[in-house]
Amino acid sequence: MSAPSLQVLIVGAGPTGLAAALFLARRGVAVRIVDEAAGPTTTSKALAVNPRTLELLADTGVADRVLGEGQRIDTIRVAHQGRTTATLRPCWDRIAPGRPMTILPQARTETLLAEALADLGVRPEYGAGLTGLTQTADSITVTLSRGETVTASLLLGADGAHSETRHALGLDFPGDASDEPWHLIDVAIEGAPQDEARIEFQRAGPLITLPFSGGVFRIIGFGADLLPRLPAGWKAGPVLWQSDFKVSHRMVPTMAVGRVALAGDAAHIHSPIGGRGMNLGIEDAFVFAACAADALNGDLSRIADYARVRHAVDAAWVKTSRGLTGFVAGQSLPVRALKRIAPLIAASVPGLIDQALKRGMGLDHPTAVR
Repeated sequence: MSAPSLQVLIVGAGPTGLAAALFLARRGVAVRIVDEAAGPTTTSKALAVNPRTLELLADTGVADRVLGEGQRIDTIRVAHQGRTTATLRPCWDRIAPGRPMTILPQARTETLLAEALADLGVRPEYGAGLTGLTQTADSITVTLSRGETVTASLLLGADGAHSETRHALGLDFPGDASDEPWHLIDVAIEGAPQDEARIEFQRAGPLITLPFSGGVFRIIGFGADLLPRLPAGWKAGPVLWQSDFKVSHRMVPTMAVGRVALAGDAAHIHSPIGGRGMNLGIEDAFVFAACAADALNGDLSRIADYARVRHAVDAAWVKTSRGLTGFVAGQSLPVRALKRIAPLIAASVPGLIDQALKRGMGLDHPTAVR
């Protein structure tokens, strides 16, 4: 039986799917990318583009554009009840030369990925979600919501936390969810340092602020209204965007079944603490593209290799994120005491901050799959 002319179908045109399509197209793979949405996202959503992601995107030209448009983070300030307990200044030239943590709204990151992909002749097809999936030893057949039937050699489900691809595979998505909603607010602020991220532990709950370029900040927290809890001297302007969400930590039992693989939020979700979500998905995309190229050359076992290696990395971060979130949100007396002293300890131990940042930035493991 001859192989399908379409080598890889990607379901989901968020950052994970776009990155996978870009990495595959650059390898000369025939790829299509579809999404059930009517069009690309227009909201900020994920913000942090970490050093590992910038490394993976360096050859595509996207990393340079992210660095040119985004806001680098040079300081991380930790405070407790309005008083600074630690000021951390990552040495990016030592940790990740030329690739500092950079803040850029997700909508803009997706646009940069889509533009690079369009230069290779591939464009996302919107209004085309997955409604059915079957596979044989040789190919995959998918039914799309607009009535089209597509046959491909491989499929990547990058269609988010409510993934139809995952449901079609019959995979569970075990984990847990919090009861208390977290709030996201994008707002212009006067008087706040533009290159500084701030984590403040307050009685009402944690308050995290991240700067965009142009004086706009993302505020993350739970508890009472966030804006009245900003530091003294900070003046908030009109709210540009806001949303609420409940934190979940979930991980699929496997990231591939036969010729179908999962990536990004379709396979793993966790809290935004650490800013790793979108970045983990782009890591998945990079490794999938390498393994898919080998599979298309006759070694289908490489899809299982992708699942094995990425499951270990992604599951480890979901576990770490759950612990970090519990610490940040915890209000017990021992946890509140630890919040006061932990930043001081971290700042006083040589190399500890570098190691923690390498862990959080995805620099603690290789991306190659053996």
